[in-house]
Amino acid sequence: MKNVILRRTFLRTAGAAAAAGSGLLGTDKGRAEAGLSLGDAPMAAGGSRLFAGCCAYSFRKYLEHGPMTMEDFILKGVEFGLHGVDVTVYYLKSTDPAYLTGLRHLAFKNGMPFSGAGCGSSMVEADKAKRAQVLADIKKWVDVTDWLGASHLRIFAGELPPGATVDQGMEWSVEVMKPACDYAGKKGITLGVEDHGGITQKAETTLEILRRVDSPYAGVNLDISNFIADSDDDQYRQIEACAPYATHTHIRDRFGDSRRPIDLDRVWQLFAKAGYKGYMSAEYEGEEDAMTGVPKLIDRIKTLCKKYSTA
Repeated sequence: MKNVILRRTFLRTAGAAAAAGSGLLGTDKGRAEAGLSLGDAPMAAGGSRLFAGCCAYSFRKYLEHGPMTMEDFILKGVEFGLHGVDVTVYYLKSTDPAYLTGLRHLAFKNGMPFSGAGCGSSMVEADKAKRAQVLADIKKWVDVTDWLGASHLRIFAGELPPGATVDQGMEWSVEVMKPACDYAGKKGITLGVEDHGGITQKAETTLEILRRVDSPYAGVNLDISNFIADSDDDQYRQIEACAPYATHTHIRDRFGDSRRPIDLDRVWQLFAKAGYKGYMSAEYEGEEDAMTGVPKLIDRIKTLCKKYSTA
């Protein structure tokens, strides 16, 4: 019942579509006209449960062409003392059910849950036939996620094609994501649209897509580094706006746009305030080699989860 109340509150308060068409998104005036206050998003009840995780993309240098395999990555998660690992599907050597269930069994035997999976499907396609193909692709990765025994799949909205408007991009995204959520929901899988590249790099647009999709199986795969913002404070405001709708996270220690350091303690406070319950998954992109850089980021994540989680 609490989740239903939160969703109804969200549907009443998020109205960014009008501002999107006017080009005012990201400004105080645009937020006011949209009826969306980045500081007033509804909060979940019951305290936060924050778990340390890691995205396979962190080890992309080793996974793309070897020597690391997905099996190795799972065992690396055990070595790091993680609560879960995020399977980036680009690095799966097969989508055959026997291979996927084998990974699932390996993870189970080592006490390593999958926090979710991530695919590269982007929904902003001007051509209707291409949007249909994207929907079919997402359904395929939902099935893969199901075989893995995970409950979350990351997807993308994507970059606007030349001449397209933000509102058109949202319409195309909703056209794909709504039936995709219906399909995923039948398997108990939630789709998290990531704020990565293109139209979802503004919180208002991301929230408006969720408002239009209107599904309990839709959320935000919230990468704390990816918003386009006027200032650091604006970055934190956008994180705060999306945190109540986060279904998975990607954690980095620098903002992608400015390259300025992220105050991770401040970010954890925002997730705790929002009552987030889920994984804080490292997605390392630092200059240091992943074999030494990733565990340093994970150590910070584990410390903050212990500090702010009720789990």
